[in-house]
Amino acid sequence: MRKIIVNCTLAFIAIFFLTITSYAADVAKIGVINIPKIFESSSAGKAIASNMKNQYGKMRTELQGKQKEIKQLKENLEREAAAISKEKYDEKMRAFRIKINDFKSLEKDFKANLKRQDRIVLAIIQKDLIEIIKEIGKKEGFLLIIDKSAVLYSPITIDITDKITKSYNTVFAKGEGEAAKYLKKQK
Repeated sequence: MRKIIVNCTLAFIAIFFLTITSYAADVAKIGVINIPKIFESSSAGKAIASNMKNQYGKMRTELQGKQKEIKQLKENLEREAAAISKEKYDEKMRAFRIKINDFKSLEKDFKANLKRQDRIVLAIIQKDLIEIIKEIGKKEGFLLIIDKSAVLYSPITIDITDKITKSYNTVFAKGEGEAAKYLKKQK
């Protein structure tokens, strides 16, 4: 009888420890994403990049027009230099310098505007991505999702970039998210 009690007690202890260790053996689910790849391959990223390219093209066209105007003024000034009085030449030269300064100021404003637009666009896409990443992380039980730029090594099996991109494309196609709202304002 004593052997039965000892064996039952040992069996109970063994079962108790096995069940405890089975709960502790829960594997931490970690995901890695490549944010620049999402920017390049998502519908929202492509649409915003196209919009930025159009804005850049318009600004460049305007700057080229101003540059041609300055070149024309310079050629006219050089041609007329010998035929006009010194006062008239100085007056035209002053107007020419003003045009150059206006051009430089406009160029500086365009560059600042493009940088500001880049920051705004990146913030918009990041905001959308954070929401999508949080949603997928909660739904699929991820312990941690980090950007690939912060990882030295990871197996390809934990890369969820494509899953995030597909989800982002779905959200963008429905017209939801900050990127869709931003592009609607731009039109």
